[in-house]
Order: sequence, then structure tokens, then C-alpha cells
Amino acid sequence: MPRLVLLDANALLMPFQFQVHLDAELRRVVGDVEIAVPTPVLAELDLLADHDRNARAAAKLAKNYRTIEGHGSADDALLDLAAERRAVVVTNDQPLLDRLKAAGIPRVFLRSRNHLVAEGL
Repeated sequence: MPRLVLLDANALLMPFQFQVHLDAELRRVVGDVEIAVPTPVLAELDLLADHDRNARAAAKLAKNYRTIEGHGSADDALLDLAAERRAVVVTNDQPLLDRLKAAGIPRVFLRSRNHLVAEGL
């Protein structure tokens, strides 16, 4: 059964900022995955897309993945959904990574600007 993986806004920016092939890297570090984006993350990207070309591309990329209804801020939605659904969260946001680690939630982040690394799986 695929593992649910939730993407943060900066995870969706990785392919455009660092040329990371998100799908392939997630399969490499997590295995069989079902990728989803919480609605507050989509809202955050839409705000950024008004002024940032990479954010526009990331918002378009997000449409390729399943959307999951979330509540509150993007970070709170990621934490709540990951805890409820035993999901992995992909982010490069250090404060969010710290909160995820404290909550015992598996996380994936970018290392050396070219590959993903998993912790807590």
C-alpha cells in the first residue's frame, strides 16, 4: 500500500529552484508513495504566484497531485494531517521540520541542494 506523502509549498518549489525530480526522489527515499497537497499549501502558493514565476510553476505542478482538505495555516494543516493519517511531510522549512520531529512525524527534506533525505521513517 502506498505511503501518503504531504508536500509543503517549498517542496513544490524544489523542481524549479534546484532541479530536483520530486516524484523520482520520493520513490527513492520513501518507496511506493501517494503524493498529496493540503488546501492551505495551495492557498499559500496562489498568494506567492502573483509575484513569483517559480511559485506559478509550483502551483501548476501541485494540480498533478491529490488535494486534501486542511485547516489553519499551511504548517498547522501539514502537522495535523500527517498525525491523523500517519503521513510523511516533505519540506525544507526548518521551524516546520523541528515541529514535525518533536511530534514524531516522518519528514523528507533537501540535502546538498540536489537530493532528498528522509528522517523518522
